Amino acid sequence: MDERFTAVLLPFLKFHTDGPLEPESDLRGLGLDSMQAIDLLFAIEDAYGISLPDEAMNDTTFATAGNLWKEVSAVLTGQPGAAAPGTGAA
Repeated sequence: MDERFTAVLLPFLKFHTDGPLEPESDLRGLGLDSMQAIDLLFAIEDAYGISLPDEAMNDTTFATAGNLWKEVSAVLTGQPGAAAPGTGAA
């Protein structure tokens, strides 16, 4: 995860304290709900000038900071997505 990603993500995590955001950080546990996930998606796409694929928009992707970063990173590097819909893949 890079600093820009963390900077975009943190405002959406109302229960996050001053500690570091780790890849295994549970986004739902930190306060991200489904409506905010949509706003977060737009914020990430704007910050990086990318478009995340529809198939990446699933519960697995938004489960942890690391899963979400894997999807962003995959688009940035032109790699296939990290988490398939309906799987526990990370």
